[in-house]
Amino acid sequence: METQSVEQRHRGQAHAVRLAARSGTLRGPTSGLADGFLQGNVIALPRALASDFHRFCDLNPRPCPLLAVGAPGDPSLPTLGAEIDVRTDVPRYRVWRDGIAVDDRSDVIDVWRDDLVTFVLGCSFSFEQALAAEGLTPRHVAAERNVSMYRTSIECAASGPFRGPLVVSMRPYHDEAVDRVVAITSRFPLAHGAPVHVGDPAAIGIRDLPSPDYGDAVDVLPGEVPLFWACGVTPQAVIARMRIPFAITHAPGCLLVTDLVA
Repeated sequence: METQSVEQRHRGQAHAVRLAARSGTLRGPTSGLADGFLQGNVIALPRALASDFHRFCDLNPRPCPLLAVGAPGDPSLPTLGAEIDVRTDVPRYRVWRDGIAVDDRSDVIDVWRDDLVTFVLGCSFSFEQALAAEGLTPRHVAAERNVSMYRTSIECAASGPFRGPLVVSMRPYHDEAVDRVVAITSRFPLAHGAPVHVGDPAAIGIRDLPSPDYGDAVDVLPGEVPLFWACGVTPQAVIARMRIPFAITHAPGCLLVTDLVA
């Protein structure tokens, strides 16, 4: 009975994060919130594009680990949590038209369409508490900043109109901790799993590490190594490159917190 009450209390924390986003009191990144629960990247696309994007996820499971696919026009995601409304429960959204992010907003109720299909992809924020529990708190979490994210020279497998670069998130660690970090994150395949690259950023096409394409810069100190994980912002880079006519996504770092245990 006590175990059940603890589980319910923890799920209440995840629900509280969604309610904070819905009410407008949470507007920033969700890293470090609702310990132990999966967070998800959100992409809503017209139904005519949904099957191609579903296949894109299947072909690229590292950046796009599927947690759920919604029904057309339905903003609820019952497999991910009670009373989720994907139009309001993310702290910040981006609205895309012809591959351009034309608006950042706190909800998307007035631009929601009956033909939109929601995809939710796992996020690396979900393994950060496991790292912290081992004394390996990511620097951006300790600094209360957004994670650094970069477009790479690695091309994703294409599906229909969806083709473009892999986006990665970066967390630096001392070289002696690298093997531990890799082992811990590999236990979370629905949160991108182990790094896709360790070491020289130029090897994956990143030329300017202090200037991320998304998120905030963090320092890589002497004796540290940058580790790069596949990132759920990848679809946003694809939407931009391929000029997808209409889409709604989360703003980078502002995720949907689910009731699923990480």
